[in-house]
Amino acid sequence: MQNAVTKPADHPSVKHGRIGVLLVNLGTPDGTDYTSMRRYLKEFLTDKRVIEWPRIAWYPILFGIVLNTRPGKVGKAYELIWNKEKNESFLRTYTRNQAELMATALADHPDVIVDWAMRYGQPSIASRMEHLQKQGCERILLFPLYPQYAAATTATVNDKAFEALLKMRWQPALRTVPPYHDDPTYIEALANSITAHLSTLDWEPEVVLASFHGIPKSYFDKGDPYYCQCQKTARLLRDRLGWSEEKLRVTFQSRFGPEEWLQPYTDKTVERLAQEGIKKIAVLNPGFVSDCLETLEEIAGQAAESFHHNGGEKFAHIPCLNDSPDGMAVLEKVVRRELAGWI
Repeated sequence: MQNAVTKPADHPSVKHGRIGVLLVNLGTPDGTDYTSMRRYLKEFLTDKRVIEWPRIAWYPILFGIVLNTRPGKVGKAYELIWNKEKNESFLRTYTRNQAELMATALADHPDVIVDWAMRYGQPSIASRMEHLQKQGCERILLFPLYPQYAAATTATVNDKAFEALLKMRWQPALRTVPPYHDDPTYIEALANSITAHLSTLDWEPEVVLASFHGIPKSYFDKGDPYYCQCQKTARLLRDRLGWSEEKLRVTFQSRFGPEEWLQPYTDKTVERLAQEGIKKIAVLNPGFVSDCLETLEEIAGQAAESFHHNGGEKFAHIPCLNDSPDGMAVLEKVVRRELAGWI
């Protein structure tokens, strides 16, 4: 007599048939203290997509110098722009708000679950993908929150998500959101944001800088499309506003290390404009979905101070789209487009 085949018990509690949307931003330290900052910077600066130098050359510098000196300095910078009310970075606040508002916007699809994660820090991409899978999400739309594609931003988010799939027995299907640097809704939202903010001023800027986060020039030389996509965003924005290249200029900020980065540099441009007699400027950050250290401290703080120090008189920082109605309209349009065929 043959042995009876034992069938696994049914699991009626297993959830299935749902779709996840995971919004992912760059990351944030848990606090401004030395230990939190070091942990965050270590994860960020050991990413091979961010620093492409050979490990044998980079790690002695990173572990011997950078991770001993920068946590204190960066922690003080974060302290200046920390969301004291919630005891967290504004990037975390805005990303959470964006996810909650996206869930409300997609309420017409009750099988869609919206969540959020950070590439560096918490909550991690792997933990939120696992959570979505346990909630019955057999399909996940991964949304790196970067309008312009760069290997050091979009690609590393995708890398981490696929790395998480390697450890899953029951893998959800995964879609990744492409860049949306030339999406008409995005351009319109930026134009509206600029117009609305400038209307609150009692002066008119002579020059407006569109300051994007920089990348090393060598990354561009190797084929990264980031520079071209930043330029296209700016060109479409000029066309929409009816401005010249002299009025709206592209610059790049946040360079790190001795390597040449994309130019012109924002800090040097701000300084030069003031020295050349330009008295009134405004700066926006079209590549940042949410205000963060690089916009609030580096631009609204340091750049403004430099402009005034070198003879400038009026400086305005135009906030990011954040969780504003226009900002959410952009994100919702992209999500609904990329969910086509799933909902």
